[in-house]
Amino acid sequence: MNIQSFLEHHGIVRNPFAEEDAQTDQVFKEHCIANAYHPVWDKVYGDPTEPSTAMVFGPKGSGKTAMRLQILRHLNKFNLENPARRVFTIAYDDFNPFLDHFSERMSRRANRKPERVLKEWKLWDHMDSILCIGVTKLVDQVLKPDQVDDGVDRESLAKLDRTAARDLLLLASCYDQSSDGAFVERWNTLRRKLGFGNVAAKVSCWFAIGWCVLVAIGFLYLMFRGSPEVAEGAEEATKTVWDYLWLAPLLMLLGSLPYLIRFFKTWWAAVRIRRHMRVGKREIGSVRNVLHSIPAKELASQPLPRFDRTDDRYELLNKFQSVIDRLGYKGIIVLMDRVDEPHMTGGKPELMRLFVWPLLDNKLLKHPGVGFKLMLPQDLYRDMERESRDFHERARLDKQNVIPSFQWTGESLYDLARARMIACAAPGKSPEPKDLFADVDYQRLISAFHSLRVPRHLFRFLYRVLVDHCNRYTDANPEYKIKSETFETVLAVYSREVDSHTL
Repeated sequence: MNIQSFLEHHGIVRNPFAEEDAQTDQVFKEHCIANAYHPVWDKVYGDPTEPSTAMVFGPKGSGKTAMRLQILRHLNKFNLENPARRVFTIAYDDFNPFLDHFSERMSRRANRKPERVLKEWKLWDHMDSILCIGVTKLVDQVLKPDQVDDGVDRESLAKLDRTAARDLLLLASCYDQSSDGAFVERWNTLRRKLGFGNVAAKVSCWFAIGWCVLVAIGFLYLMFRGSPEVAEGAEEATKTVWDYLWLAPLLMLLGSLPYLIRFFKTWWAAVRIRRHMRVGKREIGSVRNVLHSIPAKELASQPLPRFDRTDDRYELLNKFQSVIDRLGYKGIIVLMDRVDEPHMTGGKPELMRLFVWPLLDNKLLKHPGVGFKLMLPQDLYRDMERESRDFHERARLDKQNVIPSFQWTGESLYDLARARMIACAAPGKSPEPKDLFADVDYQRLISAFHSLRVPRHLFRFLYRVLVDHCNRYTDANPEYKIKSETFETVLAVYSREVDSHTL
């Protein structure tokens, strides 16, 4: 028997239980994302005008990624409705590039084992990663306003004064990770787009070139013309100039000293950025080049990620907030998810703990104007409860809107299944899960759904029930109600599989 004909008999035009991953689930993205919510939704989402932190712990398949997508959708809607109070979103969910760059900076002995690498991961590495994503996104919005969402137009750029433009260029020099063309060319394009003149940055270079040319011309003139006052005869004069030719490089060096000093300072800053900003792709030459393009007076005393500490990162985060505030963003929301997927953590609790724990710092999680939405595996909450007093004093979990268990009741799972069936139904139809079964009552469905615990298991189970039922009948002799025997058999088999994988 064909599954589609079974579903069409109940007024359903597409299979509502075929997808399991929220990121590729079109039923969720097109319909349920706007009308199917977990009961803790309000606590996690909060108020966009006052970004807050929430930590959600749940097992695989419980819907953490779906909630992240829902938060992102609602924030985008909020931004459209409130252009003067928008929220800048940072999707912190692809960790492999940062961990790969970080691993490359470690010694060969350390980077052979993930636990040795992750033991070196610190809070400032998280902050650098978040700033990399945020700055790259902002630079794209400035350079490609018509190609990306929420692009920055010329009128908005006019709100940036020279100090804000300098800060954005400084942030881009350290954190812009785009692969669209050469880094230096992209940075110079951004500088011109911001209208940031840098003639003062080139004075020392022009002076050094001019001075060297004058010294060279002077010595050439003396060599070929000579001077009767210096010695008798042209031949003796030229010979005397050759005796003092060693002065030419010294004079050139003295005239070029201001440029060379500045060159060394920017080169040394680039070396230290390359060494201590461990999560990004940066070449010393290109960083030195762009830092040298900022006038020395405006670059002096500016924070750069060139130390193993958080102080500079907080200052850079404040600069980033100041820039986006002028562009109409009054807050930042960081959406962290999928910490069990990077190849370096491999879904192992002890490795995920090494990666996540440095981020749990109350100073960052409660930073003004910044909210974190952390979607974390259930295993980490059990580990968190066993941590020391010092850890809890640093993290201050009592202030972070912690959801210790992202649970679903049988009733909430039934409503979720019903919402998906209605989303896939023909116009005017309102099917429910109980309509699919012949002699399985409502309470038995609620009890069975409760035992499945998470949406992913529910969808897999219902899909298997449909397949098993349709395999028992033919199109010539169809049966449009699933019997209790089929329901109970499939439930027992699937529950054993789930339990075995859990163990």
